[in-house]
Amino acid sequence: MRKSENELKEIVSKAVDDNKIITMKTYLLSDYGELILKVICSTILERFNRIDHMEICYSAAKELVINATKANVKRALFRQENLNIEDPNDYELGISRFKENLTEDRIVQFRESFVKFDLPVMATFYYSPDVLNIKVKNNFPLLPAEEIRIRDKFNKSTSFSSLIDFFMEYGDNTEGAGMGLTMVGILLDQSGINKHSFSLYSSKKYNETAAKIEIPLSDSYIPKRVMFDREMKEKNISAEELRKSFTYNYKVFSKSIPSEPAEQTMEDE
Repeated sequence: MRKSENELKEIVSKAVDDNKIITMKTYLLSDYGELILKVICSTILERFNRIDHMEICYSAAKELVINATKANVKRALFRQENLNIEDPNDYELGISRFKENLTEDRIVQFRESFVKFDLPVMATFYYSPDVLNIKVKNNFPLLPAEEIRIRDKFNKSTSFSSLIDFFMEYGDNTEGAGMGLTMVGILLDQSGINKHSFSLYSSKKYNETAAKIEIPLSDSYIPKRVMFDREMKEKNISAEELRKSFTYNYKVFSKSIPSEPAEQTMEDE
């Protein structure tokens, strides 16, 4: 049932007071879903006196949700058309149709398919006085070819200072994901936040693909990527070797966060 802005504020405020992880589940971001994102961002940032990060928090969260929804369009379309996404011939056929369905009015038509094929987008916010983490995930891993292509654009995007520069370089050759990820990187850069605070990963083990942002709330917070590089240098080992033992999360800076915090889930329409 749709709740008023005041009711949403009350729910989120209670969750933040209890140090709960907050998750929004959506199949297709609506105006109501956008309101939920705004309330979550503003409530957390107000709690830690960092409302100055409101624009980057809301804009990045919204862009990542939209980006994840476009990824769901591809999966839904392949299933509707009975195409094997792992077959090269089917993939090329499916991609041509996918590009035709990336306009806003066509994406809306996929909502029932998202529900039918269990393709939600989950936006999760977990935080401490030192950092706000935003994780937006799909419930499927990337194909090897997808991961190579997206990571290539993701890595190259760090050299662009504006979306215009990025678009001039790649034109219409993106599948829809590159622009969204690049926009988030540029938003971070313009907000004075290290682009290494933005990461992307895909896991067959957990059957998910996720984009994650770390928004520092205090000067003492060190981004996970920076800490990883520092430890790799200190131990003089490879990245692959360090990944086997490396642990670092938002709770290390605050003793007030329970080891297994409860979760508050909210649903878009």
